[in-house]
Amino acid sequence: MYRLHGGLGSPYSMKMRALMRYRRLPHVWLSMGDPATAQALFSKVKAPVIPVLELPDGVVMNDSTPLVFELERRHPGERSVIPGDPAMAFLAYLLEDMADEWGTKLMFHYRWFRERDQKQLSEWLAFDRLHGRGRGKVEGAAAMFRERQVGRMALVGCTPQNASIIEATAERIFALLDAHALDGQYLFGSRPSFADFAWMGQLSQLAVDPTPHDLMRETAPYLMRWLAILDDASGLEGEWADPAAPLPAATTGLLTLAGEVYFPFLLANAAAAARGDETFEVELLGRPYAQGTFKYQVKCLVELRAAWGALPEDAKAQARPVLDAAGCLEALGG
Repeated sequence: MYRLHGGLGSPYSMKMRALMRYRRLPHVWLSMGDPATAQALFSKVKAPVIPVLELPDGVVMNDSTPLVFELERRHPGERSVIPGDPAMAFLAYLLEDMADEWGTKLMFHYRWFRERDQKQLSEWLAFDRLHGRGRGKVEGAAAMFRERQVGRMALVGCTPQNASIIEATAERIFALLDAHALDGQYLFGSRPSFADFAWMGQLSQLAVDPTPHDLMRETAPYLMRWLAILDDASGLEGEWADPAAPLPAATTGLLTLAGEVYFPFLLANAAAAARGDETFEVELLGRPYAQGTFKYQVKCLVELRAAWGALPEDAKAQARPVLDAAGCLEALGG
């Protein structure tokens, strides 16, 4: 039996819980509330972040993407979330990575940019950890957590200068996935991939946080229901799309967004890291974007390029026109 420790306010926790439900992997969900439990679990992993998964053999892991691949290794062929076609699997990996690294900016921006969201979510997140321990403890913890998170906004790029870029990408994603919810099912067929679960995790937060909830309810109501359905798709049966068939508009639209925003962001971050710069600036969607330099996102670019380089030549030939049209190919090395 797996033990998944996470939180309702964590997009990566929601991603992994939904993925494990879909795969019908026996598990229990444990809300990360008790500080002693958290400290004991975090002592067994490199970074103190949720979700943390305790595997049946006693191994403890976190970081959602390695968890996805580890579960695939342990349960091959059991309702896999990685498309069977190598070219489609790579495209899904790219979109999963963008959800985890750029999609999370949408969540962080909307959660901590406006006063109404700051107040509500700091209280909710504190309640998730401390419910039953009294209003004073919950609201005291909320105030401290709010101050910490708002103080990190410039570091992660969620600033007033960047707000219009982040919100523009959110609106594009809402529109793409709302239309897709009506005309299709998932990004690579009638069954969900790990890219679907990654976007579900990030957008599950926007669906409940006050300001993005209002926006999603008004402009993308079918996306909101799609997210709720995907949260527990344990009863779903489906197939991967024919690799020779045209990709859905939502899939190509997200890849185009990767070409316009995500790869320029990754390249600028990697260049800044190589120079030893603590911050960087890049033009995205015709506007200046600035934030702190992150080593982890350098690793993301390296691993995307490595995955592309490791593809068989026929898979590269299949994916190359799609990536070229989306503006992603050059960043991957051609």
